[in-house]
Amino acid sequence: MYDIVVIGAGVIGCSIARELSRYNYHILVLDKNSDLCEGTSKANSGIVHAGYDAKQGSLMAKMNVLGNQLMPKLCEDLDVSFVNNGSLVLCFDKTQIECLEELKQRGISNGVKGLEILTKEEVLLKEPHLNHNVVAALYAPSGGIVCPFELTIALGENACSNGVTFQFNSEVIDIKKQELSYLIKTKTGDIKTSIVINAAGVHSDDIHNFVEQDKIKVIPRKGEYCLLDKECQNLVSHTIFQLPNEYGKGILVTPTVHGNIILGPTAVDIDDKENHQTTKQGLFEVLSKAGLSLIDVPTKQIITSFTGVRAHREAHEFLIEEAEHAAGFFDVAGIESPGLASSPAIGQYVANMVTTKYPTSKKENFISKRKRIPTLSELSFDEQTKLIKENPLYANIVCRCEMVSEGEIVEAIHRPLGATTVDGIKRRTRAGMGRCQAGFCLPKTIQILARELNKDISEITKTGEGSYYITGYNKEDI
Repeated sequence: MYDIVVIGAGVIGCSIARELSRYNYHILVLDKNSDLCEGTSKANSGIVHAGYDAKQGSLMAKMNVLGNQLMPKLCEDLDVSFVNNGSLVLCFDKTQIECLEELKQRGISNGVKGLEILTKEEVLLKEPHLNHNVVAALYAPSGGIVCPFELTIALGENACSNGVTFQFNSEVIDIKKQELSYLIKTKTGDIKTSIVINAAGVHSDDIHNFVEQDKIKVIPRKGEYCLLDKECQNLVSHTIFQLPNEYGKGILVTPTVHGNIILGPTAVDIDDKENHQTTKQGLFEVLSKAGLSLIDVPTKQIITSFTGVRAHREAHEFLIEEAEHAAGFFDVAGIESPGLASSPAIGQYVANMVTTKYPTSKKENFISKRKRIPTLSELSFDEQTKLIKENPLYANIVCRCEMVSEGEIVEAIHRPLGATTVDGIKRRTRAGMGRCQAGFCLPKTIQILARELNKDISEITKTGEGSYYITGYNKEDI
């Protein structure tokens, strides 16, 4: 019997779990996938939005602005890459400058600091590779970027270090309200809990509708992206938006904390919540609309494309509340952009809701900090030498594109909530994220996983059950 079960191990579920791990609750995080960060959190822009876009007075605006303020300290505590690079919203028509002014005023009302309208000359001084047809831009100095996998994994690891249990490959198929508890039925067995927190992303409506007579609907909104090689890292330094429309903030161009450039996303409402396919039409839209912001889009430097699916609600507002007809069941639904930026604030907000209604004592020994895996490529020569003397596995480079060593991969496997799949290694170490997209390092990564997990290489998967790389041996004895 658990005190609290959090459904969903994305950035929102992990943020909530970490905040609740400050208290003496018995907490379980459930996820249908094989690892943390396999839903919306794995495929987004990594933007820490300033908070000027959300409707004034909305919960989305409140969570965005507070989350933006909390993010730098959170990333410092959890040793997560964060860059306060600022953002620009471009305007290409003088008649639309008033739209920039509206955004600015909305941002000021939301509590965003430092907003200003820049002239064409000021914009091009900051970003010389932008399309010279730009006439003005809204500058938000508080905008930033973060690695979404790093953040989610760090939150999960820290929650785990504070006593939270995680259970993967456990899809919820039904929830039964009992007199003083809930019975959660999963594909791997039944779980009993006093409190349920629904942070299931695009499936949060399914989870809600198991227990609540007032149904909700989440619309899967598909977004396609292109990722450019690190050779393009000087293309832009700020996050570049175009004026937003009814489907969101449009096609952006932004650096990542690791030195790549991301273009995207599109915004297409779909029926299939598991549709992560890229399309010719979608990628064409990404490149053509990115071309409105840039002088030239370096299409030859695209190293991969990918798709994310966001949890959109028609109200375009976060739903964070205890269900009206199901006491102890808390919805955290419709968390689309700016969900990543809002995640620290949402974690605190939900923890406050739960502890206010179902109080318990605080832990005296809460662990607030976490250290990342030592990253060989970021160390000085002397630091590398010292690390290799301590652990010779750091001298063996497995991923040449990203300079990831065997030592990093082995540590990723044996940390709290360690990697068990190739994608799990990829998100924790960046092995396979470089120019060749695992063309050279994949076989070695599979071998290391098999060795460290004491499995046959045929058992190693990309991302859990059904995604096997090896189906047999080509010279088996007959």
